[in-house]
Formats: sequence, structure tokens, C-alpha cells
Amino acid sequence: MTFALLQQAAAGGAPGWTQFVFIGGMALMFYFLLIRPQSKARKEMEARLAKLKAGDEVVLSSGLYATIDRVEDKDLYVKLGNTVVKARRTAVAALASEAEPKQN
Repeated sequence: MTFALLQQAAAGGAPGWTQFVFIGGMALMFYFLLIRPQSKARKEMEARLAKLKAGDEVVLSSGLYATIDRVEDKDLYVKLGNTVVKARRTAVAALASEAEPKQN
């Protein structure tokens, strides 16, 4: 009896491949709306950080404006007033010449 009910329920439903099409469409939307824009912004930020040189005025992630004194591999030495402070490259939020960093 239950076998006959299962056959009737399966016969009236949509084909099984439509679920795969729906899941594939959702995966494409997820990629184009979330993953791709984040990776693009990350690449732009890495390119911007690679171009830093001594004498550039930057805004740190803490909100402080500083001038780069010297650049090392992963670290920067920045001038805050008369003091030179060591900071990570990733602490740079933007160049001071840019109006505002892009926010997504």
C-alpha cells in the first residue's frame, strides 16, 4: 500500500534534474554576488599595498595619518609627528591622497 502511494507522489512531481539546475543557479549567484567582488577588492588592495614607498602619506586602519619613513618586506616604518613607529603593511587603509577607501 505505501509503495503505491510513493509511486503516485513521485509521478506527479517535477523531474529530478530541475533540482540540480536550481542548485547550480544558486551557486552561480553566490559566486557573482559574493566571492568575485571580494576577491577583486582584495587584489586591488594588495596591488595598492605593493606600490607603497617612502614619503607617501597614508591613513592607517586606526584612523591616524602618517608618512612612510621606510619600507621593509612586511613592515613599514611610519612617522607620527616626530616619532617613527613600526607598523604592518596591512595596517594601511588608504593613501591620504585618495578621498575615501571603497566600502562594499
